[in-house]
Amino acid sequence: MNNNDIFKKLRVALQLRDDQIVEILELVDFRISKAELGAFFRNADHPNYMECGDQVLRNFLNGLVIHLRGTKENPTNAMDVLEKNKTAIKQNTVKAAPEKKATTEKEKPKRPPLKGPKQHNNNKPKKEPIVEKVKFNNGKNKRS
Repeated sequence: MNNNDIFKKLRVALQLRDDQIVEILELVDFRISKAELGAFFRNADHPNYMECGDQVLRNFLNGLVIHLRGTKENPTNAMDVLEKNKTAIKQNTVKAAPEKKATTEKEKPKRPPLKGPKQHNNNKPKKEPIVEKVKFNNGKNKRS
């Protein structure tokens, strides 16, 4: 098991996002970008994969101690910090989920389509297609 695996497992177990990890590393004056973090979490055979060094993992663990326990002057409870992270994640997922619109009496019901000949508005100019329709024949010709 290498440093990348340990880093990934801690990230999943503590439910940390990349921006939270950057903040934790800044607690110990270690600056790293989200792109560099993404390279640590990539698959080992990916071209942008980067090996996580001992210094990065050590600084992350030291920052994690400060993040969870707090400082000597301002101690915090680790479980409170973890609960706050969970609620932040839940709030983000609720915001990301589209809200379903409740039907009310004030909403107009959809009209059924009109019967009879369709009436077109000939005043509008026809839009020319930006891209011509192209038929792609991939593979062999299918003849019955």
